[in-house]
Amino acid sequence: MSATQSQATQNPSVTETARRAKEAAAELAPLPRTVRDAALLAVAGALTARTDEIVAANAADVDKARAAGTAEAIVDRLTLTPERIAAIASDVRDVVALPDPVGEVVRGSTLPNGLELRQVRVPLGVVGIIYEARPNVTVDAAALCLKSGNAVLLRGSSSAYASNCALVEVVRDALAGAGVPADAVQLVPGESRDSVRELMRARGLVDVLIPRGGASLIRSVVEESTVPVIETGVGNCHVYVDEAADIDTALSVLVNSKAQRPSVCNAAETVLVHEGVAAEFLPRAVEALAGAGVTVHGDEAWQKASADVVPATDEDWGTEYLSYDIAAAVVPSLDAAVRHIREWTSGHTEAIVTRDTAAARRFTALVDSTAVMVNASTRFTDGGQFGFGAEIGISTQKLHARGPMGLPELTSTKYVVTGDGHTRE
Repeated sequence: MSATQSQATQNPSVTETARRAKEAAAELAPLPRTVRDAALLAVAGALTARTDEIVAANAADVDKARAAGTAEAIVDRLTLTPERIAAIASDVRDVVALPDPVGEVVRGSTLPNGLELRQVRVPLGVVGIIYEARPNVTVDAAALCLKSGNAVLLRGSSSAYASNCALVEVVRDALAGAGVPADAVQLVPGESRDSVRELMRARGLVDVLIPRGGASLIRSVVEESTVPVIETGVGNCHVYVDEAADIDTALSVLVNSKAQRPSVCNAAETVLVHEGVAAEFLPRAVEALAGAGVTVHGDEAWQKASADVVPATDEDWGTEYLSYDIAAAVVPSLDAAVRHIREWTSGHTEAIVTRDTAAARRFTALVDSTAVMVNASTRFTDGGQFGFGAEIGISTQKLHARGPMGLPELTSTKYVVTGDGHTRE
């Protein structure tokens, strides 16, 4: 039995695990960057050195998933190979190279009474991550939280339990060897729904929860948690082809937004086309999408353009397909496109394709999503693509963090006020 599995057996209480994380967070926060970075380099080295051990644990999860009839695409996301583990270790080293947000002065001033005021970045404290299937998230999340001075509680899916136990054991051993409290990274004990529920109610011990996964997982965490939640991930993204669009550009942006990688949250799920270009655009769009393997679920105008178009329903407009499917409609104006988006969007990413700068300005002003693209694919909404180096997720809420969440979004702030015996009259 691994050390982490033993930990879960000996300490069945999620509350006790969270309590240890809170103590570790207090020890971790004041550590200088050099210590945290050295610990992360130790983690990267340990992942490489113990690859065989991790692959063996992962094989048990993969065998169990195949025996249960799990779809091969899910099995692939679950699988860890030596090459994938090497890539995960490389990602950890990339995190080490990122700027340290802790201690950054956000703003500062000297008040008229002589008090010196500074607002500085500080770790959030204890971050809980609830996620599905992908065991690489275990290390990614741990690395980002450690870099930003946070302790992390990891609750992956039961389908990756053996893999996550092995990965967390490797990380914890590396931290202990580098002089960083091992309890800064812990696997939430238990595989049942009860352990998730207990984590969501650990208010006062856990500072924030970040769910990563499908719509049902995110919704249940948001609705049931008493711990503050950063809502992430669900992406019902739109591409609007304006009357002033360059048709070739619109086709390229649309196909890339939908088909480059359809199973992710920043893939387009709906295309809206101005009626002024519909006659020219629709037949070419159906052909281009079909060539990429995409099925169009269209309104009457799209159905008239091709017999291959499936009739769309209201359910299609609200669906995050995560597959080679896209909903499609023709709209009479830019404002009509905006109204459709406001009704159906999840607030993730929307794009406009147009050569009219006034139309682009109006669209970006009216659309209220985390990212608005002008003549660019929705697939660019990503921390790596934005130059953040890495991301913990993409927030679709409006409080604290919005859009791709890099290291600064894993911090809060506090005010440091320095006086010289000042008293208030």
